[in-house]
Amino acid sequence: MNDNIEVIAKTVEEATNEALRQLKATIDEVEITILDSGVKGFIGIGSRPAKILVKKLFNPVTAATTFLADFFDAMGMQVEVIATLLNEKQLNIELKGEKMGILIGKRGQTLDALQYIVNIVVNKGEGRYVSINIDTEDYRKRRTETLESLAVNLAKKAKHIRKNVVLEPMSPYERRVIHAVLQSDRYVTTYSEGNEPYRYVVISPK
Repeated sequence: MNDNIEVIAKTVEEATNEALRQLKATIDEVEITILDSGVKGFIGIGSRPAKILVKKLFNPVTAATTFLADFFDAMGMQVEVIATLLNEKQLNIELKGEKMGILIGKRGQTLDALQYIVNIVVNKGEGRYVSINIDTEDYRKRRTETLESLAVNLAKKAKHIRKNVVLEPMSPYERRVIHAVLQSDRYVTTYSEGNEPYRYVVISPK
């Protein structure tokens, strides 16, 4: 179904109702441009129909949930998808179901990959960029807390041995957590080295 259609009817109102029916949308989900408001005429003489252009507005929630529903259906998994649009630029998605560990994967790699794909799906068209965050069983929160604790402990080690401490390869999100935790530490500095997907953080004493 094309998300941009032209509709001709006796009146703008009739044309609008027909467009909403064809697009299966509500009035707040479309943008209407009146190409010709039409003329009623006198007893049908000199009348001209109304003509409008209707564009269905992009809905990141619908795009993301539709893709994920099809994805999990193809995987034979029963997963509840709860999408919350926090603002115009951020969409949070919570996945609920059994055996969610499969979706998390080793150190969250499967969850990160799924999040990456959904970001591409949602942002492939024109319009504003929407950041997608996908989580399940509070994995992101638990992982963040683990990384924060790790960063503090390894910073202490770097200061004690007066040598660089090299962390294992991490995703961009995980590296940002390490950098953020230690950016206010006066005694160490952090930087990333290597190429994706093997890029890693180095904690260096000042």
